[in-house]
Amino acid sequence: MTRHPATLSIKVFAICVFALGALLLVAPNVVLLTVGVPPTNDPYIRVLGVIVVGVAYYYWRAALGEIVEFYRWTLVARPFVFVAFCALALLRLAPPQLALFGLVDLAASIWTFIGLRARPAPGPA
Repeated sequence: MTRHPATLSIKVFAICVFALGALLLVAPNVVLLTVGVPPTNDPYIRVLGVIVVGVAYYYWRAALGEIVEFYRWTLVARPFVFVAFCALALLRLAPPQLALFGLVDLAASIWTFIGLRARPAPGPA
């Protein structure tokens, strides 16, 4: 049973990240075409999928264990992803659509931040 208000945000983010990683691994061009990026046969997009699935696993396990300190760490990392993706797009080192992925990280981190500010529900007596 989930007791900490931020846990749901971490679980949902883990599921979204897992779905993205799995798609990058098995059908990367589906992801690319969906955001208007030309398809590729480069194997590194699938390598990225493996890494993303691994990150999703960390989020999922942290949520199952309600490791609140991990939740706090993500409040630095996820907004950084947004800023970095926007910078890469602005510098024309990556397509501008990359910022959309960063926006998901930013929105999810805001949800987690709000959950961390809420009081955890009391445990069983």
